[in-house]
Amino acid sequence: MKIGFIGLGVMGGAMCANIIRKHDDQVFVYDVDSKKTRLLEEQGAKGMESSLAVAKNSDVIFTMVPRSEHAMAVWKEMLPAMNSGKIGVDMSTIDPSVSVEIAGMIKNAGAEFADCPVVKSKTAAIEGTLGIYAGCTQAVFDILRPVLLYMGCQVLHMGENGKGIQMKICQNALSHEIQAAVNETLTLAQLNGISVDNFAKAVSMGGAGNFYLQSKYEAIRDRDYSVAFPVEYALKDLNICKRFSKDSLFSMPVLDLAISFLNEAVAMGLEKKDNCACIEAVRKGTPLEWQGEPL
Repeated sequence: MKIGFIGLGVMGGAMCANIIRKHDDQVFVYDVDSKKTRLLEEQGAKGMESSLAVAKNSDVIFTMVPRSEHAMAVWKEMLPAMNSGKIGVDMSTIDPSVSVEIAGMIKNAGAEFADCPVVKSKTAAIEGTLGIYAGCTQAVFDILRPVLLYMGCQVLHMGENGKGIQMKICQNALSHEIQAAVNETLTLAQLNGISVDNFAKAVSMGGAGNFYLQSKYEAIRDRDYSVAFPVEYALKDLNICKRFSKDSLFSMPVLDLAISFLNEAVAMGLEKKDNCACIEAVRKGTPLEWQGEPL
């Protein structure tokens, strides 16, 4: 099975590197940034001059690109090569409606398609321990699962096309709704003399314990917003959820609150910082407001 991978950024490059190390056949790669393509060539992949060239030479083609419009453009470019026997796999975080549209387009061309977005961080991408949600037929999932396990330690078949990305959008929204609640209650605790360390320990002892607080409290305490997943990406994903909920005729006021905090963080110039920096939007106007050098 020859594999293609398009989109070799922070996540995609690490994910592809795991495929190269673990797969026993050729891996073809392409990125609009030729330096990223060369980096994967150094690890054993064969760099190609275009997405279409990757698709022509591969049996299974993965894409990991930033936005819905990028995914649509790449799959349209590859459409002439997506014939019977090939499987397209988009791992990007995009609008579910766009993902379903791409699936229909690829399947009409004669190929199969799966949406397989990922959860967790850059570190997990490097280590090959991502969580992956798959939206496809059972038959396609059975073919893809061994390859997906090169990149992730947990792979879950969610159902038909679109269900993987729908779950990813719900997951991201939930994580940032939890973040918003942590930011509010932690700020209240700090304003009343409770330290970040004691807050985190106390919360872990009760029903409100959560991964976000336990993994980020030290960064929040130290105001160390070294980026793992930036504010601007989080805002992009939550705006996708906003459109998804609107399409579903469902109001999500807690989502709106989380978006408002992210928007305020952007207004404060924190868009390139790690998304946990949005606590500064909650602290604004309180005695905890940042008074030092720009973050």
